[in-house]
Amino acid sequence: MSLQNRTVTARAVLFDMDGTLVDSTRIVEQVWGDFAGRFGLDIAEILRTSHGVQAIDTVRRFAPAGADVHALTSELGRMELAETRGIVPIPGALQLLERLPANAVALVTSASRSLAEVRMAAAGIDLPAASVTAEDVTRGKPHPEGYLRAASLLGVAPEDALVFEDAPAGIAAGLAAGIRTVAVGPNTGLLPEGVFHIPDYSAVSVTTDVSADGVRTISFLL
Repeated sequence: MSLQNRTVTARAVLFDMDGTLVDSTRIVEQVWGDFAGRFGLDIAEILRTSHGVQAIDTVRRFAPAGADVHALTSELGRMELAETRGIVPIPGALQLLERLPANAVALVTSASRSLAEVRMAAAGIDLPAASVTAEDVTRGKPHPEGYLRAASLLGVAPEDALVFEDAPAGIAAGLAAGIRTVAVGPNTGLLPEGVFHIPDYSAVSVTTDVSADGVRTISFLL
């Protein structure tokens, strides 16, 4: 994979979901706001650190001593599943996905599979056949397990893939997997050297070429 003049080439593309393909800000803030209010917690701190990580890890971090972490996480999950109002695709995401080969795309999300199905459907985005959700990993972001698994599902080496991510935990996971990572949106935090940032996909163009020996190359102009 090469990187020159804001052009990135890869053989496969791995997307996070919330904040990267799907804007679910309204419901995320509502659910975690309810959680924070119940226990007298700092909602700003929860939102700052929860983005991109599995819900159970956030509950475990912030719930008071003695709380039933699994029960609380399940309750929050039911709240998230019940609400889809305001969920929309990130600008340009639908158009970008339409131009990508379906068998070169994977989803890697900290959400459960059921939540991923609900939110992607609400945003009008097809769930990729290669999808890695919370149930598929033993260690969530910022651990690289999810992205390494997705690259393997698509049959590419990490250095031949490209990650699009919006949260510090996810960006760290992509880089830890040895995958070139592009940051998306306003919540990326301080970016490591070499990580490009895009506000959304509105100005991103993509082309796909196949060589004479059948090697596919996807080129992004960011």
